[in-house]
Amino acid sequence: MPWKETCAMNERLKFVADHLEQDQSISELCRHYGISRPTAYKWIERYDQFGPEGLLEKGCAPKHHPNQTPADIEAKLVALKNKYRKWGPRKLLTRLKKKEPHVSWPALSTAGAILKRRGLTIPRKHRARTPPYQGLCHTGAAPNDVWAADFKGWFKTRDGHRVDPLTITDWFSRYLICCQALESTKGLPVKMQFERTFREYGMPWAIRTDNGPPFASIGLGGLSRLSVWWIRLGIWPERIRPGHPEENGRHERMHKTLKEYTIKPPCYTACAQQMAFNRFQQEYNEERPHESLEMQTPSEWYQTSDRTFPNRLPEIEYGHDFVIRRVRSDGQIKWQGKMLFMSESLIGEFVGLRKMDDEIWTIHFGPLVLATYSSQNQKLCS
Repeated sequence: MPWKETCAMNERLKFVADHLEQDQSISELCRHYGISRPTAYKWIERYDQFGPEGLLEKGCAPKHHPNQTPADIEAKLVALKNKYRKWGPRKLLTRLKKKEPHVSWPALSTAGAILKRRGLTIPRKHRARTPPYQGLCHTGAAPNDVWAADFKGWFKTRDGHRVDPLTITDWFSRYLICCQALESTKGLPVKMQFERTFREYGMPWAIRTDNGPPFASIGLGGLSRLSVWWIRLGIWPERIRPGHPEENGRHERMHKTLKEYTIKPPCYTACAQQMAFNRFQQEYNEERPHESLEMQTPSEWYQTSDRTFPNRLPEIEYGHDFVIRRVRSDGQIKWQGKMLFMSESLIGEFVGLRKMDDEIWTIHFGPLVLATYSSQNQKLCS
């Protein structure tokens, strides 16, 4: 039976004190304190052995867990970890099972917990990610409303030459605008190829890409030098969500067909590979019907853009309610006596700051909101 609804320790002390006075029998004391005779004898015995400390509650947790990993097994796991410091629990268990297959080794999660308890794991560093796309996606309801761009993924020709195919398609018509083998994915060669494409086909209103370089970066707004150039040209850089290639699904489907036609197997030289890309581009656009296009070809749906590539790169224009600052050579601007880092991609560019209320300012690059700044906290929030 339970003790009365008071402090259990006080009740036990009173009970023992009354028992030691020997004025009442055990039965009378049990009725008075509302406990059973076994409970009474238990606390009397504990008091006799340990004194007042014996009246404290003992933990209910078992001293030994039946499923606890044996000490020798744990020691072998730890010893192998000390030998191969870079290995994780999966590799360690695989090695141990090969050496001693008859032993019942712990589960992967248990091995990880053992290593963590021993301080033998290294926490993963936080990976800086490209800021998520904030704007509304264009629908691609007409030719050149949206272009999709990506790299097919590099491979080597049979003579060992590396090839990085840059592909550009029109979202509405599926027209393959560009399929050019480049030697790298660095910004300048890619920019030069886009310039050649703009001069030939005109410019779209938006370009949809993934979050990798050279299309995006981990800086404010996810801007890279290439996307900064697009914004200067009046082209909106759209980025799909990380881990969602289906948001650029039409382009990815074209990549699958491109791989089947031109890369299985690769050509012997880079020149021959580019010729294969050219033949595929002509067949894909002019001859191959698409079910999504009512069994017509992309060339029957596509027409070049009337937005011609300018001879001079236009400057970003801001309204009268903006305060303009030029991004310095270190990627910073000076604002309210404080240096604020924008992005290395914006070096030499003008950003605009607009006051929202007495404390909050928004920082813009053209139509894109890069961050907000609190005058009170003097903090920049992307």
